[in-house]
Amino acid sequence: MADTQSSIALNIGSQRVSMAVFEPSKNGGLVLKGYDSEVILADPATEASRPAQIGYAIGQLTQRLKAGKSKVRYAVSGQSVFTRFVKLPPLGDDDIEQLVTFEAQQHVPFPLNEVVWDYEILESAGEKEVVIVAIRAEALDELNESVTGTGLATAEVDVAPMALYNAFRAAYANVTEPVLLIDIGAKSTDLLYIEGKRFFTRSVNRGGVSITSAISKEYGVSFAEAEGHKTHGGLVALGGGHTEQLDETTAALATTIRNALGQLPAEIARTTNYYRSQQGGNAPKRIILAGGGANLPYTKEFFEEKLHLPVEFFNPVAAIAVGKGVDTDKLGREAHLMGELIGLGLRATGKSSVNIDLVPTKVQAARLAEKQKPFYLGAAAALLVGLAAWAGLSSVAASKAADESKKMADQKEELERVATPIDQEFKKQAQLLGLATQYTDAEADRTFWPELIQEIQAGFASDSVWITDFDPVFNYNPLGSAEDNKKSKSTVKSEFYALGYGVTGVENIKVEVPVAKGAKPPKPGAPTGPEIPATANAIRLRGFWRGGEDNPQGSNLIYTLIKNLREKPQHLNFTAVVTDAKGKKTEEPLKDDQIVKQLESAPAESDFAAPFEVVIPLSREVPIK
Repeated sequence: MADTQSSIALNIGSQRVSMAVFEPSKNGGLVLKGYDSEVILADPATEASRPAQIGYAIGQLTQRLKAGKSKVRYAVSGQSVFTRFVKLPPLGDDDIEQLVTFEAQQHVPFPLNEVVWDYEILESAGEKEVVIVAIRAEALDELNESVTGTGLATAEVDVAPMALYNAFRAAYANVTEPVLLIDIGAKSTDLLYIEGKRFFTRSVNRGGVSITSAISKEYGVSFAEAEGHKTHGGLVALGGGHTEQLDETTAALATTIRNALGQLPAEIARTTNYYRSQQGGNAPKRIILAGGGANLPYTKEFFEEKLHLPVEFFNPVAAIAVGKGVDTDKLGREAHLMGELIGLGLRATGKSSVNIDLVPTKVQAARLAEKQKPFYLGAAAALLVGLAAWAGLSSVAASKAADESKKMADQKEELERVATPIDQEFKKQAQLLGLATQYTDAEADRTFWPELIQEIQAGFASDSVWITDFDPVFNYNPLGSAEDNKKSKSTVKSEFYALGYGVTGVENIKVEVPVAKGAKPPKPGAPTGPEIPATANAIRLRGFWRGGEDNPQGSNLIYTLIKNLREKPQHLNFTAVVTDAKGKKTEEPLKDDQIVKQLESAPAESDFAAPFEVVIPLSREVPIK
């Protein structure tokens, strides 16, 4: 779906990752060619597995939208960045860069060498105003690894509120009255005060997770179960006896949701007062709702009741055209969720109003190398000129070298007479060493698999985990992409069936050691399969995990068990060889998301347990005999 003309937009939320493919239209506009999303669980208890969940979701979207190895623009949440609006004194344009850097040093609560930051000059009535945005470099690099680990490359990194503002300006170009855009996310809510070309934003630490946590606490259920109650039967209770028309269970749930959501209007009132008193803005006349937290029934009516203003849902799709292959029904239901994606898409057309670019460390290094390329080309040209001069001088010395070569040839002939018997002795020694090595390798290979099973059994011991598939793998690259590792093969014959639900623990694993090429043929009538590799370099474990009182960690239990294996690896290898730009090779530890290939954050409602899959490299390639 993606081609050289397409641009890919990616919005990474706390509970939802969405992707869109755009291409330019003939009139300079934007056409939506593809759109999809993945939901992840925003349970605070599973924060450690969040990078792995994000990487998995992005990988799924990349495959479905056929984004390949495209460059992508993505947005970070308003909650994860530091944003400050600063009014500047009247100075010339030549002094702006220096002045903004000074202001950033004063307002950003971290040393500037520890953050990635950018700014944009805003249009304000008779004054110069600048918005400064900063994020910890470490946090941005970690997020960027989740994106680039799927095979995508980074084009630009925007901030969600700025992308929303760009989408609003494009879709509501004729609106001049003061507007408050409320984007309710999972962990936070972004408030955007917009007056024509002027805007102000603040992130409030209240969102969908606050509602889910309130349900979990009120009913004494897990976060995942509370999320299910909210999304499948939840609604916002309204005043005036609204709950009297509902059944008792629904009414109680609706009241809990209303109480949790009720703290947000108070935060909005405080922010509005600050905006008017400190920023000189006007009170909003109109409310526009966006984000997944606005999906609950009666959310619109709730804010109309609390804020006493007309409320409508955000429709940024009005700023773009829609391609033939896009599901328009889905687009109509989820239009209010697409503000960030459309704002990011507008960056590719050069028609965005605010242009923030937070550059990760690796992207900055790549851009610097691109800038220095002309210098290196000039240096190479100078080197060629020098080599030509050296060649001329070399011809003069060639005749002298010929005489010396004749003398050295005579000496070589004399030394060879002595070297021949010594070489014969070395060959005999090598033959004996090779024979001894065969014996020692055979003994090590004989005990490898039983010892490996014992190692995994010791590290993966848990009553809440079942391993159903123990699969040696050939040609596996732990640093390769999903496409690269399609070349890896299972060494288990096709007629060997994996066990299903109900296998308790590693001790019940049944391993069939397949017959390698060159071994004895199968007995007459025995099933045959395709030729399998003769060695394995990794082990793939598949199974299931369950939650409940015995497993308060949830899906994090898998990461805990992998940590157990990391502590005393014997036959497993948790490092990979990395080659830098200079060709230097170093060993670096593998991250959990490079080992865990599948991990559901919670079992489906109808399932007893959730599946997982991990692939761990072996300490060496092991023959399959």
